[in-house]
Amino acid sequence: MNKLFSLEGKVALLTGASRGLGQGMAVGLAKAGATVIGAGMSDMTETKQQVESVGSIFHELKVDLSKQGAAYELVSEALALENRIDILVNNAGIIRRAEAAQFEDEDWLDVIQVNQHSVFQLCREVGKHMIENGSGKIINVASMLSFQGGLKVPAYTASKHAVAGLTKSFANEWASKGVNVNGIAPGYMETDNTAPIRENADRNASITSRIPQGRWGTPEDLQGAVVFLASDAASYVNGHILCVDGGWMSS
Repeated sequence: MNKLFSLEGKVALLTGASRGLGQGMAVGLAKAGATVIGAGMSDMTETKQQVESVGSIFHELKVDLSKQGAAYELVSEALALENRIDILVNNAGIIRRAEAAQFEDEDWLDVIQVNQHSVFQLCREVGKHMIENGSGKIINVASMLSFQGGLKVPAYTASKHAVAGLTKSFANEWASKGVNVNGIAPGYMETDNTAPIRENADRNASITSRIPQGRWGTPEDLQGAVVFLASDAASYVNGHILCVDGGWMSS
């Protein structure tokens, strides 16, 4: 059974690795034995230390996925480091908040570029490599807002609906080629993105009361899910969006 969940000898490329959910998943992949290539804009010293503390290798690649062409450069640089990518985790994302009637075009385009367009490009480019190798695992980070509408986040909601759709579309084409494409939809998690909500006492209490498990999630709560979907244990799982939400979607 341990072998079924082992990622020994695998190379994982993970975006948004500097903190929060990305950092938590990077450490989870490392604990299972994977070499981790962490991509992001911010300093990744803490993630590197945590990955190396469990005995795995961490490579840091600076990338700004809001820039045109960044996804192509990232894949090229990652392959130059390890000559293979067995696991891709598309975690990087941004959020802009405003009333829908006042939501600016610039904010819309920024969010769509990072959360949707770069995910499409990375899936496609890494997917080509995986198809050539006859195997691979792609895990796209979706959201509760892949299923719901949210408030004051129209671009984020649209992008996360798109992530779920892209996941299913790629899975349909690539399942027969040895490439599994799935998603993780975190529930309400303690991250920088949710800080404004958690700081609002009334909104925080309202959300927490709707989570059957009675608490917000943490980055560590995603470790089991990402290792499962990246491992041979999920070899017959395709096009699935796994909710890690404390029961939110069932409430």
